[in-house]
Amino acid sequence: MDIEKIIEFDKIKEMWMNLAVTEGAKEKIRKMSYCLEETKLRKMMRDTTQGKNLMEKLGTPPLQNTGEIHEILNAAELGSCLTPSQLGQVERVLASIRRLKLYLERGKDFGNSLAYYEENLDSLESLREEISRQIRNEEVDDYASKDLARIRKEIVKCREEMKGKAEQVMRTHKACMADNFCTFRGGRVCVPVKKEFKLKIPGSVLDKSSTGNTLFIEPAGAAKYYEELQSLKIGEENEVYRILYTLTDMVSSAAERLREDIFYMEKLDFIFSKGKLSMDLEGVEPSFNTERKIALISARHPLMDKNINIPLQFEIGVDTRGIVITGPNTGGKTVAIKTVMLNCMMAQCGLHVTCREADICMNSSYLCDIGDGQNISENLSTFSAHIKNVLEVLREADKESFVIMDELGSGTDPAEGMGIAIVILEELKKRGGLFLVTTHYPEVKEYAKKQGEIVNARMTFDKETLRPTYQMVIGEAGESCALYIADRLGMPNEMLRTAVRAAYGEDALRAWNFQKEEKKPENKTAGKIIRRKEKKRGKELEEKYHIGDSVMVYPEKKIGIVCQGINEKGVLRVQLPGKKIWINHKRVKLHVKASELYPEDYDFSIIFDTVENRKIRHNMDRKYTEELIVMEEENREA
Repeated sequence: MDIEKIIEFDKIKEMWMNLAVTEGAKEKIRKMSYCLEETKLRKMMRDTTQGKNLMEKLGTPPLQNTGEIHEILNAAELGSCLTPSQLGQVERVLASIRRLKLYLERGKDFGNSLAYYEENLDSLESLREEISRQIRNEEVDDYASKDLARIRKEIVKCREEMKGKAEQVMRTHKACMADNFCTFRGGRVCVPVKKEFKLKIPGSVLDKSSTGNTLFIEPAGAAKYYEELQSLKIGEENEVYRILYTLTDMVSSAAERLREDIFYMEKLDFIFSKGKLSMDLEGVEPSFNTERKIALISARHPLMDKNINIPLQFEIGVDTRGIVITGPNTGGKTVAIKTVMLNCMMAQCGLHVTCREADICMNSSYLCDIGDGQNISENLSTFSAHIKNVLEVLREADKESFVIMDELGSGTDPAEGMGIAIVILEELKKRGGLFLVTTHYPEVKEYAKKQGEIVNARMTFDKETLRPTYQMVIGEAGESCALYIADRLGMPNEMLRTAVRAAYGEDALRAWNFQKEEKKPENKTAGKIIRRKEKKRGKELEEKYHIGDSVMVYPEKKIGIVCQGINEKGVLRVQLPGKKIWINHKRVKLHVKASELYPEDYDFSIIFDTVENRKIRHNMDRKYTEELIVMEEENREA
């Protein structure tokens, strides 16, 4: 059970971490949990208050992140040569320590106890000055030593003489040059010579252009300067390493003292971060008691907008161990119990609380069951997850615990849920700790009313505006107001009577004060009907095609002749070459009407009947016969 996440203390810690500067302070905040030692907790709270007061007087303290400095100190102690960049980081940390000492020194004028941490800091001025003098812009400065300054001057002079020799050659042999400036190849000076004048310029060919028409030649007279330059660079490198090793040794010697400085800087950063959080949240220092009592005056949820959040008045303890909170949905019950626990946990972590005043007891554990808790991965229903959490809470709860539970006994049959809610309250009472629970069961309210050390409380509700006021009244049981809200919002009296009778019985119905006169509910859908698509009647379909009509059959686009009209299913029979088919009228289009193709009273059996059938039909018309007309095999298409 992640209590910090459930009550949103993890979000408070995230805000808190963002206000810290050093990685050490951030890590301490990340691992922070509520304190169980009274002396230590009172010291933590004093530090928070002193840190806030000092920043209100002097502004934000000059702190710096010290993330990589530990690795640098370890490397120095192991004998590695620190780079100019690493030495620069050491110098910046020492400068920050120096500024912090000055900041705390000014704080002594206000009698602030944190200011005396200044005496534990040593800015190691001699080391800082040496690094600052010899390292500039993450490089060893030219004047870090006399020898280095002399060598670098000679390097500059040698380069100029080498370049001057090359320019002299270019002036002397101007016609042989492919360009009017010299260049460097691998640290050697070169002149650009046209290919055909190669033999006129004494020296070594170092490179050539991509076309091969230009050769880059080091003049013979400039070669000696290159040798001298290389010798000077070796001397420069040796002197730079000597300086770096000297500074590294100084850092190594001061490493232990510097670690102590960093320890105190991170400790002060942790303290000041608490003060910054208090300033951001407009928090106040709470007082602590040993009487198992919590009293919050004008408390607010620290993550809610303070301009919108309505302050909460709350008190529990001494004669009262548990509070059963009832009231309408969205009335602020869950926010209220979270606000109480979150402020208590903040206080026990040495943080200021978001109240006007607060008197809080220390708790050995914070336990809660909030939310539906449904866990799909573990195949737990809302009720199963709820009971699992409750049992875990009951296993851990003791007389110094603080427990909150939301919607006690919910998620199952109301009668059984009510019974479970009461037995949970009994167990919490036996444990002897402080607890807050919310519920909608009237039986639970009655139970709390009859029990010692448990009281009812309600979240108030404005019946005129139909809005919750988010105020808690301890000592009174609340009501859900569901029927009242339904009445105000226009539920017909007939429906309300049924609801009141089912919920509270006939006596309650006779006493119910209806908000409006009996009025027959309007049927807002009167006059509105569903307009269905009219089906085409068989007679209309029959008139669409006649026997003998020439039609186009789709999608084959074959021409056929209607040999039997449309039936009630919208299907007609068409004569195609070599066969007759049944086909839906939607796949047929009139091509030429029969009246345009055949004379009136035309005998279509000439077209559609076989010779044998026509003879039989003729005999049937004039005498009795036992002959049968043979029907052709039907072809059907979808």
